[in-house]
Amino acid sequence: MPHKFYHGRTGRVWNVTKRAIGVEVNKQEDFKLRVKKNDQLKAEAKAKGVKINSKRQPEGPKPGFLVEGTTIETVTPIPYDVTNDLKGGY
Repeated sequence: MPHKFYHGRTGRVWNVTKRAIGVEVNKQEDFKLRVKKNDQLKAEAKAKGVKINSKRQPEGPKPGFLVEGTTIETVTPIPYDVTNDLKGGY
């Protein structure tokens, strides 16, 4: 049986029937503000006769940097000795 009193991230129940429930879906405030801002920008661009891109752009990579004040250390591998390895150690 559907729950009559559910209020969560998805929305709030407003109608309960035998086989379903009606949920008023929550929309985030950021989304509503972005829609209004995009509509305003589109109207201004249309008045000027300019085409704009209102799509969200992904965040780009972080800028690079150089690490300073470090010393370079050369690492050489330890040679592998087959004869000692077969005897069980060094």
